Amino acid sequence: MEIRNIAIIAHVDHGKTTLTDALLKQTGVGEEGVSMDSNKLEQERGITIYAKNAAVFYKDTKINIVDTPGHADFGSEVERVLRSIDTVLLVVDAQEGPMPQTRFVLKKSLELGLKPIVVINKIDKPAADPDRCEEQVLELFLELGANDDQSNFPVVYAIGKQGIAKKKLTDESSDLMPLLDTILSHIPSASAEASADESAALLLQPFNLAYDNFLGRLAVARIYQGTVKMGQQVLIKQPSGETRSGKITKVFTFRGLKREEAESASSGDIALIAGLSDIYIGETVTTDANAEALPAIAIDEPTIVLNFYPNSSPFAGKEGKFVTTRQIRERLEKELEVNVGLKVDFTATESFKVSGRGELHISILLENMRREGFELMVSQPKVIFHEENGVKTEPFEEVIIDTPSEFQGPIIERLGLRGFVMQNLVTHGNQVRLTFEGPTRGLLGYKNQFVIDTKGEGILSSRFIGFKKFSGEIKKRLTGSMVSMESGKALGFSLWNLQDRGTLYIGPTIEVYEGMVIGNTSKGEEMMVNPTKGKQLTNMRASGSDEAINIVPPWTLSIERGLEVMGEDEFLEITPLNIRLRKKFLTDNDRAKARRKDIA
Repeated sequence: MEIRNIAIIAHVDHGKTTLTDALLKQTGVGEEGVSMDSNKLEQERGITIYAKNAAVFYKDTKINIVDTPGHADFGSEVERVLRSIDTVLLVVDAQEGPMPQTRFVLKKSLELGLKPIVVINKIDKPAADPDRCEEQVLELFLELGANDDQSNFPVVYAIGKQGIAKKKLTDESSDLMPLLDTILSHIPSASAEASADESAALLLQPFNLAYDNFLGRLAVARIYQGTVKMGQQVLIKQPSGETRSGKITKVFTFRGLKREEAESASSGDIALIAGLSDIYIGETVTTDANAEALPAIAIDEPTIVLNFYPNSSPFAGKEGKFVTTRQIRERLEKELEVNVGLKVDFTATESFKVSGRGELHISILLENMRREGFELMVSQPKVIFHEENGVKTEPFEEVIIDTPSEFQGPIIERLGLRGFVMQNLVTHGNQVRLTFEGPTRGLLGYKNQFVIDTKGEGILSSRFIGFKKFSGEIKKRLTGSMVSMESGKALGFSLWNLQDRGTLYIGPTIEVYEGMVIGNTSKGEEMMVNPTKGKQLTNMRASGSDEAINIVPPWTLSIERGLEVMGEDEFLEITPLNIRLRKKFLTDNDRAKARRKDIA
């Protein structure tokens, strides 16, 4: 059987997963209601977080498909996948055209010499313009230095939701077979390309990791040569040349979304192997002691860092099952088995320094821990600075914003204050597309402000573009904290009086404690308040004194919102049932002492 290996790449929400699900169903290996986005968080948020493998069978050919994340925080997942496949399906929204992540994933693909197939998706959208989109994609290919062969890409038009693909816009079609036919004709067979000699030495390289409670660490690997078998003794070579031995205990191949146990898997295929407990991405697994190690797979460096602490608030231990430092340490150690974009420093005894690719990357980990029953606190995320030849550098982002033109003024002004420089402005009808470059620091905490400035109508996308020279101080926080000075139950009367001073994070009847941040103040100063204060009751009655209390619904904190709005002297308290913001020092007295110590 011939084998083709493809990855589906695209910007967030351009329809990768929907298209893959339709391919699985139409080739008879997908089940109704089962999606590539199998993780609960992925289904809730409508985004792909983890790269996943599937396989479909068409015309005596096995097509291994890897669905990749579209969000910039998970870019390291995409890069690894691209090293192990033969080509990519670049999915682009016919209305939006190429977006930041489209550029990022395409650049990586072209640098690796891959020849993409372009899928112009969502051609049924009211404002879709497939011809203009195709033109923009070609411009992007040329801009990114594609060679003649790569620029002469095949184009397929699709409506992923309906499971339809066409080679020409005028064609009639009722399924995705035109896309599958394009894959077969455009991509050379991986099994034919690889060494056909069954006795050739094994050569495989893991590009992803998984974890199983019974089998331990698993490696998803591309087999470049030979055959991998159950019970096989192998050598693991690091790019540095160091070698160690191991034994393959289980081999799995993919059929649809399921993994099937197999006796062996041959060259050209993608397989899941168990038994190598210390295997890592980019290492070479072989049976030949003299074999050269395959080129290393680079993992993107983290860009932000924050500290994880056990919960120490007055409400600690009331909701969580796992509350100790030891339990948090074990959970982070387990996460490192599979989350290669994450780094954890375990040297401190009472806290752990965790580095990740962005706020979303860290918040997904925290959300998973919260749902598993963990209670913990985290500090404000900080950008990681580097020192290069005595020059201080920091991570920079490219930001692309699509917004109604009436909102462009506040966006340009706010991003300017945060160190961003506008690179381009394109008007299309009453919409504008703004392109900026600036420090990642300036973007931390901005997304919520962006939603307010554009009344929810703007789309903001960003991608990491590398480390550049430190851009100096930037002004970010325009709001202050509203801090509770009492413990007890918040009362409607008190909140009604406070809501004019800023935005509240809590509603009536919520339990609060001294030092808990219950909202923010619009003027930027810190304010001590008493949310437990009730109305003074007397026997006197006067007209107008019993007016109705109308409380604005609170701005409920999520993990991402909390990470965005928190101050340097605050912790985000995360429990299975609640997310609270609090001061590091709960009493006014302790905070005054800490300030004096800082000055000294």
